[in-house]
Amino acid sequence: MALNEALRSEIDGLIASDRVVLFMKGMRRMPQCGFSAAVVNILDELVEDYTTVNVLSRPDIREGIKEYSSWPTIPQLYVKGSFVGGSDIVRELYASGKLHELLGKKLEPVAPPKVTLTASAVRALEEAREQNEPRMIRFEVTPDFQHGLSFDPPADGDVSTESAGWKIVLDRASARRAEGATIDFVKGPSGAGFKITNPNAPPEVKQLSVEELKAKLDRGEAFELIDVRTPEERKQACIQGSRLLDQDTARRLESLDRERTLVFHCHHGRRSMQAAEHFIRHGFKDVYSVTGGIDAWSERIDPSVPRY
Repeated sequence: MALNEALRSEIDGLIASDRVVLFMKGMRRMPQCGFSAAVVNILDELVEDYTTVNVLSRPDIREGIKEYSSWPTIPQLYVKGSFVGGSDIVRELYASGKLHELLGKKLEPVAPPKVTLTASAVRALEEAREQNEPRMIRFEVTPDFQHGLSFDPPADGDVSTESAGWKIVLDRASARRAEGATIDFVKGPSGAGFKITNPNAPPEVKQLSVEELKAKLDRGEAFELIDVRTPEERKQACIQGSRLLDQDTARRLESLDRERTLVFHCHHGRRSMQAAEHFIRHGFKDVYSVTGGIDAWSERIDPSVPRY
Protein backbone atom coordinates (compact mmCIF):
# COMPACT_ATOMS: atom_id res chain seq x y z
CA MET A 1 0.00 0.00 0.00
CA ALA A 2 1.08 3.59 -0.56
CA LEU A 3 2.18 5.32 2.62
CA ASN A 4 0.23 8.59 2.66
CA GLU A 5 1.36 11.60 4.64
CA ALA A 6 -1.28 11.20 7.35
CA LEU A 7 -0.24 7.62 8.05
CA ARG A 8 3.46 8.49 7.89
CA SER A 9 2.87 11.26 10.41
CA GLU A 10 1.00 8.86 12.73
CA ILE A 11 3.85 6.32 12.56
CA ASP A 12 6.34 9.14 13.22
CA GLY A 13 4.38 9.97 16.36
CA LEU A 14 4.24 6.36 17.55
CA ILE A 15 7.98 5.92 17.15
CA ALA A 16 8.67 9.19 18.95
CA SER A 17 6.28 8.33 21.81
CA ASP A 18 8.80 6.23 23.74
CA ARG A 19 12.48 5.35 23.85
CA VAL A 20 11.67 1.73 22.91
CA VAL A 21 8.76 0.97 20.57
CA LEU A 22 7.85 -2.47 19.24
CA PHE A 23 5.43 -2.96 16.34
CA MET A 24 4.11 -6.49 16.94
CA LYS A 25 1.25 -8.91 16.51
CA GLY A 26 -0.74 -8.80 19.73
CA MET A 27 -0.01 -7.04 23.00
CA ARG A 28 3.04 -7.16 25.24
CA ARG A 29 1.15 -9.41 27.67
CA MET A 30 -0.36 -11.51 24.89
CA PRO A 31 1.82 -11.87 21.78
CA GLN A 32 -0.05 -13.49 18.90
CA CYS A 33 2.88 -14.87 16.95
CA GLY A 34 6.04 -16.66 17.94
CA PHE A 35 8.37 -14.02 16.46
CA SER A 36 6.68 -11.21 18.39
CA ALA A 37 6.77 -13.33 21.56
CA ALA A 38 10.52 -13.90 21.16
CA VAL A 39 11.22 -10.15 21.00
CA VAL A 40 8.88 -9.42 23.92
CA ASN A 41 10.71 -12.01 26.05
CA ILE A 42 14.02 -10.32 25.31
CA LEU A 43 12.74 -6.80 25.97
CA ASP A 44 11.01 -7.88 29.17
CA GLU A 45 14.39 -8.98 30.48
CA LEU A 46 16.15 -5.74 29.58
CA VAL A 47 13.54 -2.97 29.73
CA GLU A 48 11.00 -2.29 32.45
CA ASP A 49 8.68 -0.11 30.35
CA TYR A 50 8.30 0.13 26.61
CA THR A 51 5.55 0.76 24.08
CA THR A 52 3.99 -1.88 21.87
CA VAL A 53 1.78 -1.27 18.85
CA ASN A 54 -0.62 -4.08 17.95
CA VAL A 55 -0.61 -4.14 14.16
CA LEU A 56 -3.40 -6.74 14.11
CA SER A 57 -5.83 -4.04 15.25
CA ARG A 58 -4.60 -1.60 12.59
CA PRO A 59 -4.15 -3.17 9.13
CA ASP A 60 -3.09 0.21 7.75
CA ILE A 61 -0.21 0.46 10.24
CA ARG A 62 0.64 -3.21 9.70
CA GLU A 63 1.28 -2.54 6.01
CA GLY A 64 2.45 1.05 6.45
CA ILE A 65 5.27 0.24 8.89
CA LYS A 66 6.69 -2.23 6.36
CA GLU A 67 7.03 0.53 3.78
CA TYR A 68 8.12 3.06 6.38
CA SER A 69 10.99 0.84 7.54
CA SER A 70 11.67 -0.83 4.19
CA TRP A 71 11.35 -4.08 6.13
CA PRO A 72 8.88 -6.78 5.02
CA THR A 73 8.00 -8.53 8.28
CA ILE A 74 6.58 -8.00 11.76
CA PRO A 75 7.74 -7.48 14.52
CA GLN A 76 9.84 -4.35 14.11
CA LEU A 77 11.83 -2.75 16.92
CA TYR A 78 12.73 0.93 17.23
CA VAL A 79 15.11 2.32 19.84
CA LYS A 80 15.54 6.08 20.30
CA GLY A 81 13.72 6.67 17.03
CA SER A 82 15.98 4.40 14.97
CA PHE A 83 14.97 1.13 13.36
CA VAL A 84 16.81 -1.85 14.88
CA GLY A 85 15.35 -4.80 12.98
CA GLY A 86 13.04 -7.78 13.18
CA SER A 87 13.00 -10.89 15.33
CA ASP A 88 16.13 -12.58 13.99
CA ILE A 89 18.24 -9.42 14.22
CA VAL A 90 17.02 -8.64 17.75
CA ARG A 91 17.87 -12.18 18.85
CA GLU A 92 21.34 -11.92 17.30
CA LEU A 93 22.00 -8.55 18.96
CA TYR A 94 20.79 -9.91 22.30
CA ALA A 95 22.93 -13.04 22.04
CA SER A 96 26.05 -10.99 21.25
CA GLY A 97 25.39 -8.41 23.97
CA LYS A 98 25.07 -5.54 21.49
CA LEU A 99 21.39 -5.03 22.32
CA HIS A 100 22.34 -4.46 25.96
CA GLU A 101 24.70 -1.68 24.84
CA LEU A 102 22.03 -0.15 22.63
CA LEU A 103 19.58 -0.06 25.54
CA GLY A 104 22.17 1.21 28.00
CA LYS A 105 22.20 -1.98 30.05
CA LYS A 106 25.29 -3.35 31.75
CA LEU A 107 26.52 -6.52 30.11
CA GLU A 108 26.95 -8.99 32.96
CA PRO A 109 29.49 -11.81 32.60
CA VAL A 110 28.06 -15.23 31.79
CA ALA A 111 29.63 -18.29 33.39
CA PRO A 112 30.22 -21.33 31.16
CA PRO A 113 27.38 -23.76 31.86
CA LYS A 114 27.84 -27.43 32.67
CA VAL A 115 26.59 -29.39 29.64
CA THR A 116 26.98 -33.16 29.43
CA LEU A 117 27.48 -35.15 26.23
CA THR A 118 26.62 -38.81 26.70
CA ALA A 119 28.76 -41.54 25.13
CA SER A 120 25.98 -42.19 22.62
CA ALA A 121 25.90 -38.52 21.62
CA VAL A 122 29.68 -38.43 21.22
CA ARG A 123 29.59 -41.46 18.88
CA ALA A 124 26.89 -39.80 16.77
CA LEU A 125 28.83 -36.54 16.58
CA GLU A 126 32.05 -38.34 15.61
CA GLU A 127 30.20 -40.06 12.76
CA ALA A 128 28.66 -36.79 11.58
CA ARG A 129 31.72 -34.52 11.58
CA GLU A 130 34.15 -34.26 8.69
CA GLN A 131 37.49 -35.96 9.25
CA ASN A 132 39.56 -32.79 9.74
CA GLU A 133 36.93 -30.74 11.54
CA PRO A 134 37.58 -29.86 15.20
CA ARG A 135 35.56 -31.56 17.89
CA MET A 136 33.24 -28.59 18.38
CA ILE A 137 29.48 -28.16 18.33
CA ARG A 138 27.15 -25.20 18.70
CA PHE A 139 24.30 -25.60 21.20
CA GLU A 140 21.35 -23.19 21.05
CA VAL A 141 18.55 -22.81 23.60
CA THR A 142 15.80 -20.44 22.47
CA PRO A 143 13.63 -18.35 24.86
CA ASP A 144 10.88 -21.00 24.61
CA PHE A 145 13.48 -23.74 25.27
CA GLN A 146 13.66 -25.23 21.82
CA HIS A 147 17.11 -26.75 21.33
CA GLY A 148 19.41 -26.76 18.33
CA LEU A 149 22.73 -28.42 17.51
CA SER A 150 25.01 -27.52 14.61
CA PHE A 151 28.63 -27.45 13.54
CA ASP A 152 28.57 -23.66 13.07
CA PRO A 153 31.79 -21.83 14.08
CA PRO A 154 32.12 -19.58 17.15
CA ALA A 155 30.96 -15.95 16.97
CA ASP A 156 31.84 -12.82 18.91
CA GLY A 157 30.50 -12.95 22.44
CA ASP A 158 30.07 -16.72 22.54
CA VAL A 159 30.54 -18.72 25.73
CA SER A 160 32.26 -22.11 25.57
CA THR A 161 32.35 -25.21 27.73
CA GLU A 162 33.67 -28.75 27.28
CA SER A 163 32.38 -32.28 27.67
CA ALA A 164 33.87 -35.64 26.69
CA GLY A 165 36.66 -34.01 24.67
CA TRP A 166 34.24 -31.81 22.70
CA LYS A 167 34.08 -28.02 22.81
CA ILE A 168 30.50 -26.74 23.11
CA VAL A 169 29.90 -23.11 22.10
CA LEU A 170 26.78 -21.15 23.02
CA ASP A 171 25.59 -17.60 22.57
CA ARG A 172 25.24 -15.67 25.81
CA ALA A 173 21.48 -16.14 26.06
CA SER A 174 21.69 -19.88 25.42
CA ALA A 175 24.45 -20.23 28.02
CA ARG A 176 22.13 -18.81 30.69
CA ARG A 177 19.49 -21.41 29.82
CA ALA A 178 21.76 -24.43 29.40
CA GLU A 179 23.13 -25.11 32.91
CA GLY A 180 22.82 -28.80 33.68
CA ALA A 181 21.60 -29.83 30.22
CA THR A 182 22.35 -33.31 28.90
CA ILE A 183 22.74 -34.09 25.20
CA ASP A 184 22.01 -37.72 24.35
CA PHE A 185 21.47 -39.72 21.16
CA VAL A 186 18.69 -42.28 21.25
CA LYS A 187 17.13 -44.82 18.92
CA GLY A 188 13.45 -45.70 18.95
CA PRO A 189 10.57 -47.01 16.84
CA SER A 190 10.29 -43.71 14.96
CA GLY A 191 14.03 -43.45 14.24
CA ALA A 192 17.17 -42.08 15.85
CA GLY A 193 18.07 -38.58 16.94
CA PHE A 194 19.50 -36.31 19.59
CA LYS A 195 17.54 -35.97 22.82
CA ILE A 196 18.21 -32.99 25.04
CA THR A 197 17.16 -32.85 28.68
CA ASN A 198 17.22 -29.37 30.16
CA PRO A 199 16.30 -28.87 33.84
CA ASN A 200 15.75 -25.15 33.23
CA ALA A 201 12.86 -25.65 30.79
CA PRO A 202 9.53 -24.42 32.15
CA PRO A 203 6.49 -26.69 32.52
CA GLU A 204 4.63 -27.42 29.30
CA VAL A 205 1.20 -26.10 28.42
CA LYS A 206 -1.43 -28.80 28.92
CA GLN A 207 -4.29 -29.42 26.52
CA LEU A 208 -7.80 -29.39 27.98
CA SER A 209 -10.80 -30.79 26.10
CA VAL A 210 -14.09 -28.93 26.25
CA GLU A 211 -15.57 -31.87 28.14
CA GLU A 212 -12.83 -31.56 30.77
CA LEU A 213 -13.39 -27.80 30.94
CA LYS A 214 -17.10 -28.31 31.57
CA ALA A 215 -16.32 -30.84 34.30
CA LYS A 216 -14.00 -28.34 35.99
CA LEU A 217 -16.70 -25.68 35.88
CA ASP A 218 -19.37 -28.07 37.16
CA ARG A 219 -17.15 -29.08 40.10
CA GLY A 220 -16.61 -25.44 40.99
CA GLU A 221 -12.83 -25.71 40.75
CA ALA A 222 -10.83 -22.53 41.31
CA PHE A 223 -9.13 -21.38 38.12
CA GLU A 224 -8.97 -18.44 35.74
CA LEU A 225 -10.79 -18.92 32.42
CA ILE A 226 -9.35 -16.42 29.96
CA ASP A 227 -10.72 -15.58 26.50
CA VAL A 228 -7.90 -14.42 24.19
CA ARG A 229 -10.09 -13.53 21.21
CA THR A 230 -10.93 -10.01 20.10
CA PRO A 231 -13.72 -7.98 21.75
CA GLU A 232 -15.65 -8.23 18.47
CA GLU A 233 -15.50 -12.04 18.53
CA ARG A 234 -16.56 -12.09 22.17
CA LYS A 235 -19.69 -10.10 21.31
CA GLN A 236 -20.68 -12.90 18.93
CA ALA A 237 -20.16 -15.75 21.38
CA CYS A 238 -18.64 -16.38 24.80
CA ILE A 239 -18.30 -19.07 27.46
CA GLN A 240 -20.03 -18.07 30.67
CA GLY A 241 -17.52 -17.36 33.41
CA SER A 242 -14.67 -16.46 31.08
CA ARG A 243 -12.85 -13.14 31.15
CA LEU A 244 -11.49 -11.26 28.12
CA LEU A 245 -7.71 -10.88 28.11
CA ASP A 246 -7.39 -7.11 27.91
CA GLN A 247 -4.81 -4.89 29.58
CA ASP A 248 -6.65 -4.89 32.94
CA THR A 249 -7.00 -8.68 32.96
CA ALA A 250 -3.35 -9.11 31.99
CA ARG A 251 -2.25 -6.92 34.90
CA ARG A 252 -4.49 -8.89 37.24
CA LEU A 253 -3.03 -12.20 36.07
CA GLU A 254 0.50 -10.93 36.59
CA SER A 255 -0.35 -10.14 40.22
CA LEU A 256 -1.55 -13.70 40.94
CA ASP A 257 0.36 -16.43 42.73
CA ARG A 258 2.23 -18.50 40.12
CA GLU A 259 0.53 -21.64 41.47
CA ARG A 260 -2.86 -20.39 40.27
CA THR A 261 -4.41 -22.48 37.47
CA LEU A 262 -4.88 -20.62 34.18
CA VAL A 263 -7.09 -21.88 31.33
CA PHE A 264 -7.00 -20.05 27.99
CA HIS A 265 -9.41 -20.40 25.09
CA CYS A 266 -9.82 -18.77 21.69
CA HIS A 267 -11.78 -19.66 18.55
CA HIS A 268 -10.04 -22.91 17.60
CA GLY A 269 -7.00 -23.24 19.90
CA ARG A 270 -4.01 -21.64 18.20
CA ARG A 271 -4.11 -18.21 19.86
CA SER A 272 -4.86 -19.70 23.26
CA MET A 273 -1.79 -21.92 22.95
CA GLN A 274 0.40 -18.89 22.26
CA ALA A 275 -1.07 -17.00 25.22
CA ALA A 276 -0.63 -20.02 27.50
CA GLU A 277 3.02 -20.38 26.48
CA HIS A 278 3.57 -16.69 27.23
CA PHE A 279 2.29 -17.07 30.81
CA ILE A 280 4.28 -20.28 31.29
CA ARG A 281 7.40 -18.27 30.46
CA HIS A 282 6.36 -15.78 33.14
CA GLY A 283 6.39 -18.38 35.89
CA PHE A 284 2.92 -19.93 35.96
CA LYS A 285 3.08 -23.70 36.40
CA ASP A 286 -0.47 -25.02 35.86
CA VAL A 287 -1.54 -23.66 32.47
CA TYR A 288 -4.02 -25.09 29.96
CA SER A 289 -5.14 -24.36 26.40
CA VAL A 290 -8.65 -25.48 25.44
CA THR A 291 -8.46 -27.83 22.46
CA GLY A 292 -10.76 -26.69 19.67
CA GLY A 293 -11.64 -23.46 21.47
CA ILE A 294 -15.11 -21.99 21.68
CA ASP A 295 -16.02 -23.63 18.39
CA ALA A 296 -15.70 -27.07 20.00
CA TRP A 297 -17.58 -25.79 23.06
CA SER A 298 -20.49 -24.70 20.84
CA GLU A 299 -20.48 -27.96 18.91
CA ARG A 300 -20.12 -30.44 21.78
CA ILE A 301 -21.13 -28.73 25.02
CA ASP A 302 -23.49 -25.78 24.56
CA PRO A 303 -25.23 -25.41 21.18
CA SER A 304 -26.82 -22.16 22.37
CA VAL A 305 -23.42 -20.48 21.97
CA PRO A 306 -23.35 -19.25 18.34
CA ARG A 307 -20.75 -20.65 15.97
CA TYR A 308 -19.01 -18.29 13.57
